[in-house]
Amino acid sequence: MDSQPIWPFLFYLLSVFGLVVTMLLVAWVMGQRREDPSTLEPFESGVVPAGGSQMPVSVEFYLVAIFFVLFDLETVFIFAWAVAFYELGWAGYLAIMVFIIVLLVALIYALRVGALDWGLKTRVGLEREAKL
Repeated sequence: MDSQPIWPFLFYLLSVFGLVVTMLLVAWVMGQRREDPSTLEPFESGVVPAGGSQMPVSVEFYLVAIFFVLFDLETVFIFAWAVAFYELGWAGYLAIMVFIIVLLVALIYALRVGALDWGLKTRVGLEREAKL
C-alpha cells in the first residue's frame, strides 16, 4: 500500500486554525467598545420595542403559523403529485383525493370550533354554566 504524506493535511489544519484565530482577533480589535443603551436594545425594524420579553402573546399568532405550515405542506404534496400525475395513474388520483378530503374536513372542523376567529373567545358550555 502506498502511504500518502501527512504534511498537506497538517498544513490545511494549521491554516484553518490560523484563519479562525485571525478572524476572532480582528473582530475583537475592531469591535464595538462602548456600551450605549440604545445599541443593547433589540432592533425591531426601526420600531422602538414596547414591553418586555415576558409580555404575553396571543395564541392566534401561533395558530396562524401552524395553519401556514399545514397548508404549505399540503401545497408541496399536491405539487409533487401533479408532477408525477401520469406515472401515478388512478391510484395516485384516488390517494390525493383522500388527502384533500381529510384536509378539508380538518379545515371545516377548525372553522366550526372557532380556531380561525380572532378576538375575544367564548365557549358555549361556559356561558350556560355561568347562568346556573
